[in-house]
Amino acid sequence: MDSQKVDMYVMTNAKYFKSQQLNYIRERMLAMDDSKWSMLQSVELKDPTTILIVSILAGGLGIDRFMIGDTGLGVAKLLTCGGAGIWALVDLFLIMDATRDKNMEKVQQFLA
Repeated sequence: MDSQKVDMYVMTNAKYFKSQQLNYIRERMLAMDDSKWSMLQSVELKDPTTILIVSILAGGLGIDRFMIGDTGLGVAKLLTCGGAGIWALVDLFLIMDATRDKNMEKVQQFLA
């Protein structure tokens, strides 16, 4: 794939991934076939900052976990009222990395 196209994608979407993952994504995209480009661009990535704001406002209800696709954890968080508030507090620190990991899982399907 064209390196200019790859660099543009990585720069545009850097906030959706951990910094350690960016080099891996770039290398895999350079080795990728051009036919997968449109599929890769169509992947809906979640914004970690938006998920953090949702976690601050409604984290006790598990909405943040539902939004990133952790349905089981979202239900558990909802039923326990955010683990009596403790789980909701811990998620304030962990939810952004969890979101970036989920984004990486989505992109990994096309990079493999």
